[in-house]
Amino acid sequence: MAHDGAARVTTDPVLTDLTALTAASLPAVDSILTAARSAVSVLVKNDGRVSARLVDLHQTAAHGLAWLATYAQALHQMQAWANRLTADDRFGDVEQLILQIAFGEYLAQIGGGIPMSQTEFVRLDEIGITPADWEAFFVPQVTTLIQRGNTQPARTRLVQLMQDRSAELTVGASGLDEELEMIRDQFRRFSREKVEPHAHGWHLKDELIPLEIIDEMAEMGVFGLTIPENLGGFGLSKSAMCVVSEELSRGYIGVGSLGTRSEIAAELILCGGTDDQKSYWLPRIASGEILPTAVFTEPNTGSDLGSLRTRAVRDGDDWHLTGNKTWITHAARTHVMTVLARTDPDTTDYRGLSMFLAVKTPGTDAAPFPDDGITGGEIEVLGYRGMKEYELAFDGFAVKSENLLGGETGRGFKQLMQTFESARIQTAARAIGVAQSALDEGLKYAQDRKQFGQPLIAFPRVSGKLAMMAVEIMVARQLTYFSAHEKDADRRCDLEAGMAKLLGARVAWACADNALQIHGGNGFALEYKISRILCDARILNIFEGAAEIQAQVIARRLLD
Repeated sequence: MAHDGAARVTTDPVLTDLTALTAASLPAVDSILTAARSAVSVLVKNDGRVSARLVDLHQTAAHGLAWLATYAQALHQMQAWANRLTADDRFGDVEQLILQIAFGEYLAQIGGGIPMSQTEFVRLDEIGITPADWEAFFVPQVTTLIQRGNTQPARTRLVQLMQDRSAELTVGASGLDEELEMIRDQFRRFSREKVEPHAHGWHLKDELIPLEIIDEMAEMGVFGLTIPENLGGFGLSKSAMCVVSEELSRGYIGVGSLGTRSEIAAELILCGGTDDQKSYWLPRIASGEILPTAVFTEPNTGSDLGSLRTRAVRDGDDWHLTGNKTWITHAARTHVMTVLARTDPDTTDYRGLSMFLAVKTPGTDAAPFPDDGITGGEIEVLGYRGMKEYELAFDGFAVKSENLLGGETGRGFKQLMQTFESARIQTAARAIGVAQSALDEGLKYAQDRKQFGQPLIAFPRVSGKLAMMAVEIMVARQLTYFSAHEKDADRRCDLEAGMAKLLGARVAWACADNALQIHGGNGFALEYKISRILCDARILNIFEGAAEIQAQVIARRLLD
């Protein structure tokens, strides 16, 4: 679009030939990523192999590479989204504005500094990008998008359209098929009617999500979404799992995360269980008859699961667990624990670990852990409260030998690793749901609250926040859907899933923080929902792989 004055830009902020322009910028993004990868490789490789010591020494550069690669993949998926919508004649004004703002902002950040956190920025000059590399990056299409993609008129126009279409499920077409959008609509209605009116009360009172809600979720098939039909589930795709997780978490992250327990347990059993274990456990998990919990983390291990110390000792037909676990979600009310424990006492790494399906009795408020050999205490937390967090202590807790996953020892860590792709995709979807709930609350408050004689949304810095929230939610959404599609196609997607989780968690926190800022002092009051959403959003950058660990894993995959 020719620049012919402020009025022209204000009334028509969409760039002409937009998808051609964004497509033409992608080779420049790929070129700078290739250059960065080469530069970081020089820093972290010794005799042609990646050195763990050198990666740690140059951690900022390695993690910067991970973030750059995440941005590159995100822009590619936004382009693919725009192409699909264009082919279906669904690439309207909202979608065009989202695309150009996303490209304008992310290209500018690549050139000036990608935020890894509030105080850490990736400056590509610092990791070895040369003037020649920059010359290849700053091609005319890139500079046009940086200068004219993310402008105030574009953000203002997007927010105007958002208000006109406030009844729509998402800001901009998701790009998914009609069946998945029908699933979205079903679970959005459930969240709106059964979850949202009560979620804030559950949070403030630190209450468990009522069993009636769990029963309704079971009837809707939440716990068996991706379990094969012949094993009692619905046999749906990971993409469907994303949509369900997104909309349930939009209502309340605790409700969205109930499905995560079943997803992890089902994936463990599907990938590593015996035929008998699959036929017994999976139909019961799918129906909601059995609620599982994941018991992996220990007080002194955190993300270093290979060094955990909880041990399992064989005694006749049983194994006996002894050790301490922490950050165990929904531990008291569940029926089975997937427990990672050391069965070979002579090992100190992942090779001596095994996975168990440890049956327990659901507890009550008065007696949360009624079985012999297990005790536990609640960890009080800022948010993510609907299932509660616990520390557990095992002292000879008995597990039947038939409940050793797969029937073989020493395979536990590998079995767990097989679930990481799905778990991180699902966590990315939860992050999108939390981000969307923040946008919902921020938009509503900005429309209703008046200051200086006009609604808050009339002020550019308020509307700008809302616009960027909508844009980044769509970016994270497309990256997450892509990783789910790769998983559904049975292609390795640990890299893509990690990227989706890394970006999604940052987007959720940014959206919650900005929505609270729009609320001003009221956002700091516990009575307002946004105070809860902020607390809930914070955990997403920590569990299922903290952002730093996630960036480390992505970097190693890129450099190996």
